[in-house]
Amino acid sequence: MLFLPIADDNPTRRKPFVTWTIMGLCVLVFLWQQSLAPVEQRAALYSFGVVPTVLFGNKTLPPELAVIPGWLTVVTSMFMHGGWLHLGGNLLYLWIFGNNVEDSMGHGRFIAFYLLCGTAAALAQSLPAPFSEIPMVGASGAIAGVLGAYLILHPRANVRVFLWIIILIRIINVPAFIVLGGWFLMQFISGANAPVDAGGVAFLAHMGGFVAGAALIPVFRARGVPLWSGSRTRAFTVTRPRELRGAGSVPNVDLPPRHREPPPRRRGPWG
Repeated sequence: MLFLPIADDNPTRRKPFVTWTIMGLCVLVFLWQQSLAPVEQRAALYSFGVVPTVLFGNKTLPPELAVIPGWLTVVTSMFMHGGWLHLGGNLLYLWIFGNNVEDSMGHGRFIAFYLLCGTAAALAQSLPAPFSEIPMVGASGAIAGVLGAYLILHPRANVRVFLWIIILIRIINVPAFIVLGGWFLMQFISGANAPVDAGGVAFLAHMGGFVAGAALIPVFRARGVPLWSGSRTRAFTVTRPRELRGAGSVPNVDLPPRHREPPPRRRGPWG
């Protein structure tokens, strides 16, 4: 079974330049990582990733690896990734949800918000295991903050999800509180069963970033931006992939009755 978000039903008022820039930087940094020899790639993870025991001053890196202060790795680690799937999954979620969160607060505030969520994620992963020597990289924690903010801003907005079950392929409108709430629940369950000082997926970072984003969005949103807004389309509307060919925006038939365009008025003989 494949359950993959591909779009949402929320328009924006401004171009998400910061979101696009973050995505571009992540791609460029990953291409740089791929250009390195295997030994150099591993060295880069320790130099620019968050190593908890180094972050808290319990140990220091060898001189050839200590190229930046430990606290700065909290920022540099947000632009590094461990593989193509890691990068692709993060960019997909940032592409879908980042534009609306950036739109809700403006470009400058979004930069600060994103970095704060990433910092909270790094601390959530590092504090339970302050002597861990395993480097942590990835934008997942900061993007989790974006997801948490989106959930508070647009819980009833519909996310278009690609569903594939054996031979059944459909595009379904699923409310954001189900998609994002389900995502957080999966992180919680997985994190509860994973050792905090082991390698692999940083579930605690995901949860920390998500909670930080949900907590910060009431403060960072621009004046007049509402919380808990509704949807523009019907939930659980099903579309077959072939029906999407040639389609532009969301069809009018998907809109709730109060949003549908009224039928044209008949004109009398005098116009």
